Amino acid sequence: MLTSVNLDNIRLFRDIAQFKSLSRAAVANEISQSAVTQHVQELEKSFGAQLLDRSTRPLGVTEAGQLYLAFCRDVLRRKEEFDALLERLKNEVEGTVRVASIYSVGLNEMVQLEQEFGRRQPSAKLEVEYLRPEKVYSAVLTDDADLGLVSYPEASREITVIPWRREQMVLAASPYDPLAAKTMITPAELNGVDFVGFDEELPIRREVDRFFKEHQIEVNQMFHFDNLQMIKEAVAHRVGVSIMPARAMLEEMGQGRLVAIPIAAEELYRPLGIIHRKKKKFQRVAQAFLDLLVEQPPTDLGLV
Repeated sequence: MLTSVNLDNIRLFRDIAQFKSLSRAAVANEISQSAVTQHVQELEKSFGAQLLDRSTRPLGVTEAGQLYLAFCRDVLRRKEEFDALLERLKNEVEGTVRVASIYSVGLNEMVQLEQEFGRRQPSAKLEVEYLRPEKVYSAVLTDDADLGLVSYPEASREITVIPWRREQMVLAASPYDPLAAKTMITPAELNGVDFVGFDEELPIRREVDRFFKEHQIEVNQMFHFDNLQMIKEAVAHRVGVSIMPARAMLEEMGQGRLVAIPIAAEELYRPLGIIHRKKKKFQRVAQAFLDLLVEQPPTDLGLV
């Protein structure tokens, strides 16, 4: 009777039956042919049945041998399944990763990231809170968030910045605005336009103001808001035009509510970064989501 299972011996008998040769099985398993012969003899003695038909060339497998061969193959298949499941269990992460993000990263994009994260780590959970930029930094510093997503990221003694991507800035306009017919606009053509901007304390507002000053542009500031969604709605209702990342307009462009007009001869980009508290020890779930984020390739949408 078979009282114990040795995977090497099981693999050896499978190879004997597969190669129909003791010598070839010996080479494949890196043992001597005499050791193979001895193993088969011990098996046959244990089972009380002949497993190989030595009267044929190539070597044959008896009916009892076929039964044992099926057993060997089943054990090896189950061992492979066990190894795969164990490896998956060892690599699987559990728990919740908390992310604080500025509003303009985009709900649709975060939904896609959450879906991909869920596919990779089905036992993990992603929690995203949308905040003003200064609140994102605060959440990271107080450990209310593992990671933060901000524009124009600023490192400090307590904050580490990981560059994420650069987003092309364009002129956003209603499709019914006279400027919407243009395929490119020069800075000079923005003089005197009705403009919807960001609140003054936001980094993106300072960058747009720098651009206006550099090109001696004067606009009519109609309204200013602290989030992109309000600005997009104002532009769509023809209150004025604005300057914003093209990536943040994808949904409205697809709906035909906004158009993106590249700005000629201007390297105007919004940098996005991932921030975290310095010396923070990430749990595996947070590290797994960070790895997913840094995989995302930079995208400028090819508008210029």
